[in-house]
Amino acid sequence: MLYINGQWRDAASGATFASTNPASGQEIGTAADGGVADMDAAIEAAHAAFDEWSTRTAYERSKYLYQAYQLMLERREALAKLMTEEQGKPIRMARNEVGYAADFLLWFAEEAKRVYGETIPSARADQRFLVLRQPVGVVGAITPWNYPVSMLTRKIGPALAAGCTIVLKPAEQTPLLAVEVFKIFEDIELPPGVVNLVTTAQPETVGQELVTHPLVRKITFTGSTEVGKLIAQQAAAGVKRVSMELGGHAPFIVFDDADPVHAAKGAAAVKFLNTGQACICPNRMLVQRGIAEQFTATMEERFAKLQAGSGFTDGVTVGPLIDTSALAKMERQVADAVDKGARVITGGNRLTDDGLDAGCFYAPTLLADVTPDMLIYREETFGPIAPVIVFDDDDDAIAMANDTDYGLASYVYTQSLTRAFRAIERLKFGMVGVNDINPTSAAAPFGGVKQSGLGSEGAREGIDEYLHTKLVGLSV
Repeated sequence: MLYINGQWRDAASGATFASTNPASGQEIGTAADGGVADMDAAIEAAHAAFDEWSTRTAYERSKYLYQAYQLMLERREALAKLMTEEQGKPIRMARNEVGYAADFLLWFAEEAKRVYGETIPSARADQRFLVLRQPVGVVGAITPWNYPVSMLTRKIGPALAAGCTIVLKPAEQTPLLAVEVFKIFEDIELPPGVVNLVTTAQPETVGQELVTHPLVRKITFTGSTEVGKLIAQQAAAGVKRVSMELGGHAPFIVFDDADPVHAAKGAAAVKFLNTGQACICPNRMLVQRGIAEQFTATMEERFAKLQAGSGFTDGVTVGPLIDTSALAKMERQVADAVDKGARVITGGNRLTDDGLDAGCFYAPTLLADVTPDMLIYREETFGPIAPVIVFDDDDDAIAMANDTDYGLASYVYTQSLTRAFRAIERLKFGMVGVNDINPTSAAAPFGGVKQSGLGSEGAREGIDEYLHTKLVGLSV
């Protein structure tokens, strides 16, 4: 069902599409296949609701977000179970994501009351300057499948807190989760038109309508760099505000003064975050030569302990990839690396035993002797493959880390404060984790540089993306 102007409805065409479990390939439900007419109706509903919603007090908007936060926590288990079914994430990780999603609702419930203006002294005695921060208008949001609940609230939370209304198009792989999240907004009796949901199996045409519609004043997108570039080009024709959280190619630098066992344990943990299907997962393990052997041996041990399977099975830490295209990418990157001289230490194949052939499972894979001419050195992997690249000199490590068009997350392991600060200042990435594999929080800004995106999400910066600045000059 689509959620438009406070009502659930079928697509105008009556069409639906299936949502399947990537662990089994089985259909788990159907969603309305919205078209351009449905998207237009949602945008018009958001536009009609904007004037009333934007003039509500910050305290009123905050109250709604706080209610949504409480209700999401109450429904945590149900949302987590559906996430494991529809997206494949192991149940423990799914529960964590729902909690993370709720955090954004709470954070922006508080930030709604922190939108401040200012006064500016004038050179004229009879003049006063005021600066106001006001909502940009109708927001078009496009969200991904890999974090199908938290990426919704990371956009909806600040948009509503700022006084904007929103139309959201979720990933076609995870429409059922989006529907359940919007049921929360219905149940807290958010005014009609403030939030609108259009699920669709036609992202190119329906998404383009959202991006180019003249009533939409801001686009927020999380997804691949390739698609993000197209959306930015389309939005530019209407001079729309754009924020983008795009791909990553995170380096994981381990200097020789670090504990290689501790670093390898951290690297393995963050590598298999969501089976490697996260934009902050490390894609290149850059390890100083003196400790490379011990680091690699520990990684091999950790990989061997990982269990793949259905996210509902106790002990499973590696879920399925989202679809067969993702599987094909793993096979292509590994084959290319091996052809060019890389060694497969462990893994390197699709998993088909014990019933896994029905799903999209790929073995946790560790590669050695990886060189810059290999695809995996350049392409974002988005899967359970870890290439180890040896370096000798600190400057070489930084240069290798920066040798990418991406610039989202990066990681550094060292016991030297000097080395840490030199790396922090020289790495061309939006985020740096120093001996830390989880440098993220609703309270912290999340965003990249270069082709990893524009703007930040979360933190106080997150609400700025939904506000414009208005100057008032008063003659007194």
